[in-house]
Amino acid sequence: MQETAFDLYEETVTDALKECSTKLRKKFKTAFIQTMILFMVIPRKINFTQMGRYSDSCEQRFRALFGKGFDWVEFNTSLMKRAYGEGGRKAIAIDASYISKAGKKTPYIGKFWSGCASAIKRGLEIPGIGIVDVEARDCIMLRAEQTPDKASLEKISEGYGFVEWYLDVLRKCKDNLSKITRYVVADTWLSKATFVNPLVEMNFHLISRLRDDAALWYSHDGVRTGKRGRPRVKGERIDFSNLDYSRCETLDIEAGEAYVIKAYSKAMKRNIKIVVHYPDSGDHKIYFSTDLSMSGKDIIEYYRTRFQIGFCFQDFKQFAGLYHCQARDLAKLDFAFNASLASVNIGKIMRKEFYPSLSIGLLKSYLSNIYMFNRFLAKSGLRPNKTLNAKLVKELFGLVTNAA
Repeated sequence: MQETAFDLYEETVTDALKECSTKLRKKFKTAFIQTMILFMVIPRKINFTQMGRYSDSCEQRFRALFGKGFDWVEFNTSLMKRAYGEGGRKAIAIDASYISKAGKKTPYIGKFWSGCASAIKRGLEIPGIGIVDVEARDCIMLRAEQTPDKASLEKISEGYGFVEWYLDVLRKCKDNLSKITRYVVADTWLSKATFVNPLVEMNFHLISRLRDDAALWYSHDGVRTGKRGRPRVKGERIDFSNLDYSRCETLDIEAGEAYVIKAYSKAMKRNIKIVVHYPDSGDHKIYFSTDLSMSGKDIIEYYRTRFQIGFCFQDFKQFAGLYHCQARDLAKLDFAFNASLASVNIGKIMRKEFYPSLSIGLLKSYLSNIYMFNRFLAKSGLRPNKTLNAKLVKELFGLVTNAA
């Protein structure tokens, strides 16, 4: 049983590598598979020293591997297709995560927003791109790329900031992402013209939330007045305390009332479709999509899946050592961040297909126990009788399963 579980994990990595179009050398594949295994079996801090201790390879092998480039988007896309298939409702989720880091020599170290601390802290930031399956309510991460600090961004060009950087991260993966879906879900902070309009130019649609006091007008019905001058682009301003129900479509929703409206956004200078939700607790929330043909129900359901990318970052930090790498090289840090993402992706497929009762944490403990047991036997030189020891093995590895 323990060999089968461990073999399944290794086979999942191997199958995903076969889907990569880039020809990889055998030595790279062997080292890469070993790295993916170590990220899921090392119980504590995951760094080069620990990887050398928990394997038959020296830490220099991993240092050299982490300095090489790899197409993480293609690798993780094959995992995503295996997990969710190629059809169905999917969305591209983009969000940034703060990485605590000390020292002065780490590249791009600076001051970034930490959601957990609700404050700006010194460290690193990585914006991640994931694919969310609306029906499964789960996310597979495709890529993470470290954000330059403010001083480095200003050197790129005048007026270049974090929003422009996030757009460039998406632009690099544009061809791969457009084959999966055209919808992007993002945080309210990105609901601004500097992000939305370039995104639409890339032939994507944004689904997000607006500020409660956003300046919105009813979209104009298109009837020309016959007068000279510029054609009218908007109607009356929307008063959210007194809606014009003749221009609204009622949406059936739990916990309150909701209305779908075609509106004109002053900030974005474009027509959008909004869903105004009035919860029982009072106030109102405004959700929107740049796709005017999208239904109000889809806008709500797509937006609610945005939070899955946050749960992914929690798993990466808790189980896959997202902030453990101590390298001071940009390429090695990039490899370490994305290896952490990929290892949890593989773990999700293992859970979905073979161990649905186990969480990522319990699956990691299960595989770690198997790995250490096999390693003890290999180092001792013993060849135990599996039939005689079957009961002992089941009891040993059943501890984690029973805990679920």
